[in-house]
Amino acid sequence: MQTHSKSPTLHQRRRAPTEQELKDIPWLDLLTVAEKEMAVTNLYVSNAQVGDYVCRIGKPPTYWFGVIDGLLKMSTTNAQGESVTFTGLSPGGWFGEGTLIKLESYRYNVQALRNSLVAGMPTATFQWLLDHSIGFNRFVMNQLNERLGQFIAAREIDRINNPDIRVARSLAALFNPALFPSVGELLQITQQELGYLVGLSRQRVNVALNALEKLGYIKVSYGTIQVLNLSALRSSGLDNT
Repeated sequence: MQTHSKSPTLHQRRRAPTEQELKDIPWLDLLTVAEKEMAVTNLYVSNAQVGDYVCRIGKPPTYWFGVIDGLLKMSTTNAQGESVTFTGLSPGGWFGEGTLIKLESYRYNVQALRNSLVAGMPTATFQWLLDHSIGFNRFVMNQLNERLGQFIAAREIDRINNPDIRVARSLAALFNPALFPSVGELLQITQQELGYLVGLSRQRVNVALNALEKLGYIKVSYGTIQVLNLSALRSSGLDNT
């Protein structure tokens, strides 16, 4: 009887990053020559296919992860067994530093919503940089501060009943220049993917995006969204629209 081996895991598919992929890692330029050499030597990238888990609840941390390209979802499951989305993770974003600092198991899942290129740096290298690099420490502190603000905003979004505002605030989070510096003004995302992040149907997301486009806040094209007014997406002025 012929047996079929399982497809390689995300970890088994890892490889060294290319020069171009290294240019898409924002914190490398904050390191000294010696620190950067240490980091680059221990960096890996892997192609996460749709549905692949990058992190899983209860698993110990082995890498600090970043998104080179694609879109991930960070979520958990509540006491009722319902999935609760914390945030989307767009290009340039790095995550999991809090878990690595505390060396505790993951309290959330991170899953690929589309085929994505994910980078990873081993826990030992992450800890070494914390011990030796001022530039790296500043980056991580800024990450933690921005992430705190992001999660506070996410809690507020959960309490908003207006779908247009929910979509606007969720979009604004994906364009955060501090957390996702590689996004710029244009993000590759489908209405279905945005619906997964916001907790709305694709049809209702479409209605919200049309409303936001008419206000001049965004420009919607096939598979992409361009932000024209990020401050307006973040503001509470939509409550009156």
